[in-house]
Amino acid sequence: MKHFRTLSAYFDYMQLPGPEHPMLSVLSATEDNFLPCPRESSPPITNECYSISLKKIVKGKLNYGRTKYDFTNGALIFLAPRQVLQWDSSVVFEQKGFSINFHEDFLKGTELAHQIKKYGFFSYSANEALHLSPKEEKQIESIVQNIEIEYHNNQDEFSKDIIISQLGTLLKYANRFYERQFLNRKELSNDLLEQFNQYLENYFESGQLQQKGIPSIEQVADSMAVSQRYLSDTLKKETGKTTTEHLQLYLIDEAKNILLKPNKSISEVAYELGFEYPQYFSRLFKKKEGLSPSEYREKYKMN
Repeated sequence: MKHFRTLSAYFDYMQLPGPEHPMLSVLSATEDNFLPCPRESSPPITNECYSISLKKIVKGKLNYGRTKYDFTNGALIFLAPRQVLQWDSSVVFEQKGFSINFHEDFLKGTELAHQIKKYGFFSYSANEALHLSPKEEKQIESIVQNIEIEYHNNQDEFSKDIIISQLGTLLKYANRFYERQFLNRKELSNDLLEQFNQYLENYFESGQLQQKGIPSIEQVADSMAVSQRYLSDTLKKETGKTTTEHLQLYLIDEAKNILLKPNKSISEVAYELGFEYPQYFSRLFKKKEGLSPSEYREKYKMN
């Protein structure tokens, strides 16, 4: 797999104009000029750059995971360093919008270097992009215009600070708009939770739990064709619980059924549920239910 250490090397491979700054590039379309078109396809590659791009759809409808786009105006896509990139010519975008690319070292020594790692959307998949309303799109584009002005100006001692500040503002707005997107996606959230539980049910019934142990969240997310971070953020926003908490609740619910079988010891119940250590199962059960497994069994017997 090809890995590009510099922004210039990455742009050369992408067949894009060379950046004016060794660690920063701002490309945007105007009324007269379209964005330069990158190569049509690529095998898996990685680089050391962050990328923020707004792409607009030419025609047809694209799906957001298993649902339609909220808005067909624009999709804001965030990519982090060392994410694997791969694309083909099947998805066609209008060459309007913008693309900001900057090497991770561009942020060194700034507060944004720490803040940017807290934004979960940099780990989302491309089909989990931020879909902007027309009003939101204008707000983002106005910030990009400010960044572009500084990018094309003669560099001075204030240039980098101003650009970093504008990038920080852009990310804060993106975070706000993602919150809106999560709130507007109740149908998707419910669908994801349903798929999540259905996967666990199939996993349990097929005997994989005993063979392979408790599935990882990454494994579940992959089966649902979404990223681990996006699945957790979506469920957290809608239900107040993370994917790990939902998995634990599912296991506890299954445990209650098995505990009612008097011929099984607490350790046997733990092993049947895929827990490597019965003590961990007992602690988790008590944390969630307020009773130990044995206390739960006794309470049921009395009823």
